[in-house]
Amino acid sequence: MFTKKQNDLLTQTGSVTPLGQMMRRYWLPALLSEEIPESDAPQVRVSLLGEQLIAFRDTDGRIGLIGEQCPHRGVSLFYGRNEECGIRCGYHGWKIDVEGNVLDTPAEPLASSFKGKVKQRAYSTHEVGGIIWAYLGPENDMPAFPNYSWTNMPADRLYVTKSHLECSWLQGLEGECDSAHLNFLHRIFTDGDSEQLYTGHYPDYTTEETDFGVRLIAERETDGENYVRVSSFVMPLSCWIPAFNKEIHMYVPIDDESCWRWDFGILDRPLAADQPIPRRDQIDHNFRRFRNAQNDYLIDRDEQRKKTFLGLGTNFLAHDAMATESMGRIYDRRTEHLGVSDKGVIAVRRFLLKAVNDFVNGEALPHVIQDPEESMEHIDTVTRFIPLGEDWHRYFPTLTLHSRK
Repeated sequence: MFTKKQNDLLTQTGSVTPLGQMMRRYWLPALLSEEIPESDAPQVRVSLLGEQLIAFRDTDGRIGLIGEQCPHRGVSLFYGRNEECGIRCGYHGWKIDVEGNVLDTPAEPLASSFKGKVKQRAYSTHEVGGIIWAYLGPENDMPAFPNYSWTNMPADRLYVTKSHLECSWLQGLEGECDSAHLNFLHRIFTDGDSEQLYTGHYPDYTTEETDFGVRLIAERETDGENYVRVSSFVMPLSCWIPAFNKEIHMYVPIDDESCWRWDFGILDRPLAADQPIPRRDQIDHNFRRFRNAQNDYLIDRDEQRKKTFLGLGTNFLAHDAMATESMGRIYDRRTEHLGVSDKGVIAVRRFLLKAVNDFVNGEALPHVIQDPEESMEHIDTVTRFIPLGEDWHRYFPTLTLHSRK
C-alpha cells in the first residue's frame, strides 16, 4: 500500500521539497518557442515548480527566464517593456537582462552604483524542437541537454503543443504507464461492438529498469501473432509512447495541484499542408481544453451508448484529462486497489521513490547527462507484430538497458 509519506514525496514539487529539488536538476519544458516568436516580442508568464517567472526574447534573440516580481518593489515584470536587450519595469523603470543583471535604475542618482548590488533570479534556457527548455537547479550542476534522436530532425517532422491539467503531475504521468486502458478509455465502437462484453483485453506486462528510467512492455496475442508495444518512462517526467508514429508526453508541474501536459510528436513524414497539428483543435489560445471539468468534458450520453466508450469524442486529450482530473487535485493513493494491469505504474513509482531517496542521500541521479555526444538511441518507443513465442528483444536490438558510449 502506498503511504501518505510516499504520496507526499512524489506530489510535492516546491523548491524546498525533495522532488522539487530533484526535478530542478533536469532540463524541463518551460514554454513553446512560438509564445515569444521574435526579438522584443511581448514577454509571457511561466509557472513552473511553484515559481512565477517571466520569459522573453531580447533584442539580440537571447531568451531570458527570470523571476516575475521586480527586485525593486515587487511589481510584476509582465507589465513592463521588452526593449533594448532587457525588461524595463513599468513602475520605476528598472531594467533587467536575460542573466538577471540590473542594467539601469533611472530613478536613482546618476552616480549611484546601487544597480550593481542587485541581482534578479534568472535561469538557463535551451531552445530545441519548438520548445524552450529551462534548468532551474544549481549552475555548477547543470547537465548537458540529452542527445535525443529528435534534436537534429527537421522542423517539419516535429510538432508540439501543451494543455493545462487541473491535477498533480503524477496522475498524468501514471496514465501513460499502463496499456490496459487503451481498450476502454479510448475505445471507438465499430460494427455494433458496443454490446459485446469487455473481456480478453489483458496484456502481458513486463518492465525493465534502465539507466534512463523504466521500459514498459505490453504484449497481446492478436490474430495468431504477438503484438508488442514498448513505451519508455524517461526521467524525470516524460513517457515516450507509440502514437502518431512516436510521441513524448511530459507532465510538468505548475504547482502541486496543476501541471502542463506537453505533447511532442516525431513524424515519419512531414504533415501535409492542410493537416492540422495533432491536438491543437482541442485547446484555445491559452492552451486550455474546450472539453474540461467545468463543462463535464461535453459528455454526450447518446454517443456513449452507440459510438465511443466515454461519449467524449474521439480525441484522446479529453479522455486522458477526464481520467486524471476526476481523481481530484492530488489523489490519495492509500485508497486505491492495484491489480496485475498496474505493473507499469508500480514500477515507475518504485523507480521515482528510489531516485528521490537516493538524491536526498547524496547519490547520483539517473539520466543526468554529462557528455552531450552520448548516444540516446536506446531510448525509444516501438510497436510491432512478431511471431508467437518469440522474444521481443531480438527484434529491437537498440533497446538496451544502458547507453552505448
